[in-house]
Amino acid sequence: MSADNSDFVLKVEGISKRFGGLQALQSVDMHVKPGEFHAIIGPNGAGKSTFFNTLTGLLKADEGHISFDGRNVTGLAPHQLTRLGMGRTFQITRVFHGMTVLENVQVALCAHAQQTWKVWTAASGLHVQRAKDLLERVGLAAQWARTARTLAHGDQKRLELAIALASQPKLLLLDEPTAGMAAQERLASIQLVHQVAKQLGISCVFTEHDMAVVFAVASRITVLHQGKVLAVGLPQEVRASAVVQQVYLGEPVVTDGQPVPQG
Repeated sequence: MSADNSDFVLKVEGISKRFGGLQALQSVDMHVKPGEFHAIIGPNGAGKSTFFNTLTGLLKADEGHISFDGRNVTGLAPHQLTRLGMGRTFQITRVFHGMTVLENVQVALCAHAQQTWKVWTAASGLHVQRAKDLLERVGLAAQWARTARTLAHGDQKRLELAIALASQPKLLLLDEPTAGMAAQERLASIQLVHQVAKQLGISCVFTEHDMAVVFAVASRITVLHQGKVLAVGLPQEVRASAVVQQVYLGEPVVTDGQPVPQG
């Protein structure tokens, strides 16, 4: 007997997507339990971006359905999913570069409170303490007055995380959260996200190319290849899979400085 939707914060079944004659996704399933930090990996062209954009409402699936927090959300728009508790960050950081760090989070809090009509008039006095609390949680408390464009790339990612947290999400979807960072920054950055998610009881789904990052934090991994699910399992199961290694051109995945066995 299959598990009920209530057992999962996200349940994806039979998702398919075509672009003309290209079958980008074919009957993709994924189940995410509450509190999981679930990674989606695969080589270039595996369908990760298409799948991610389908999950977050930017693309509509041709077949299949998506349940979030026990509710059928198939076909809902991104703003509707956000209202239901699904937050997202992007591979290319999306912040208001001309605003201060604090103002960026205030705007997000205003939007969540449906106070967007006030953003252009009296936003400076709204949600100040809550915004500062979120900035402290992501390590930006000391930089609240800086203009966002002056932040280092890694700090802009932290700001984007604070913005995503403003909507009080039950599930965070992170698209390449360490993209553009130096190698030494990546682990620290993903570990911060992992720590914050654990503290707040938020489930996460993330795509990532850096396997050291994936194996450092993922509690479960879905491997895509040519638009299909190649493997699903615990990190130790995935990294011991010979077929997964073959997909990555036979190159060993390295974690903690040690090559992963290639089966």
